[in-house]
Amino acid sequence: MKREILKRKISAAVALCGLLALTASSMAAPQSLKPFERGTWREVLRAHAGRPTLIHFWGVTCGPCKIELPQLGKFMADHPEIDVVTVSADLVPNLTTATQAMLDKAGLAAAENFIFGDGFVERLRFEIDPSWQGDIPRTMLVTPDGAIETIEGSAEISDLGRWSAKQPRQQ
Repeated sequence: MKREILKRKISAAVALCGLLALTASSMAAPQSLKPFERGTWREVLRAHAGRPTLIHFWGVTCGPCKIELPQLGKFMADHPEIDVVTVSADLVPNLTTATQAMLDKAGLAAAENFIFGDGFVERLRFEIDPSWQGDIPRTMLVTPDGAIETIEGSAEISDLGRWSAKQPRQQ
């Protein structure tokens, strides 16, 4: 009798642990921020090769970025044929929660989002563009053939629209 009760208690405990594990994993928000580290730049270019791609570098503490991000969110919604990648490149310690909140609010949660994940930011910037001194916002427009046009400072959404219109459409 005591063995049967013990077996039931063990079975109930195992079932409860399983239920808790399932509940916890379904309640956890998917982490959409990826660390941008040494080698990530090449990986991003390789992953989007052959597709027009907008890569936007921004930061939580950047005033113009707060205005530009929602505009980029609208651009992404209006131009699904353009791959959008964002990189939080603040020099201050990146706050993941604040970064994600800004992306969510701007409508960019569905973009491919990175956050500088290496304390040696000069190395990351040099890998991207040896002449980049760290100014943000910064937008890089990559054509399907790999040509890159850089916009230093805030990008005019109308210019992005014209660039998008010039890109070959995927079949």
